[in-house]
Amino acid sequence: MASAPGMMDDELPRRLRAERERRHISVRELARRLEVTPSAISQIETGRVRPSVATLFAIVTELDVSLDALFDHRQGVSGPGPRPHTELAEAIVRDEGREILDLSTGVRWERLTADLDPEVDFLLVTYDVGGASSPAGQLMRHTGREYGLVLSGRLEITVGFETGELGAGDSISFDSTVPHRLANVGDEPVRAVWVVFGRAGSDPRAPRDV
Repeated sequence: MASAPGMMDDELPRRLRAERERRHISVRELARRLEVTPSAISQIETGRVRPSVATLFAIVTELDVSLDALFDHRQGVSGPGPRPHTELAEAIVRDEGREILDLSTGVRWERLTADLDPEVDFLLVTYDVGGASSPAGQLMRHTGREYGLVLSGRLEITVGFETGELGAGDSISFDSTVPHRLANVGDEPVRAVWVVFGRAGSDPRAPRDV
């Protein structure tokens, strides 16, 4: 996926590496905990491979990092919660100024909050044609509750043992501890607004994939 305004390509790998080192966890040890190879971790931290949604959730869970903090270029990864805004302009996020994370499997996240908020992930998400939150047959889970509104495209969503499809204008909410997967099953990109409450403290036993 082409670059866009916001986070530079090397920011996500750099922040993940810095947080792992701050906690004095070796690449080999993190790989052991996530049940992946050390090479997989190294490739993510050097920017040669972009993590999938499921893999990123697994890494930040193991490192106890706020997912929202990975977008923030003005604070450290483990910075405090939202800062109070003294002017309305500070609370507004313009379309061209969003922080962006490009992940593997054709997924892009754009942060809709002006500052780090460890309690809530408020995102504009895009799934390219064929894009998905994890590979086919692999589900992910974490603590919290999710709320989504599809703006365009067709989004297939599996929650537990059930699979359904959302189109433009459709919305959904579900418990994130239930294994789930989101995938674009149409012939155009899916754009949706997504909110996750209470993700902190995610279950580190969630399925991993790279």
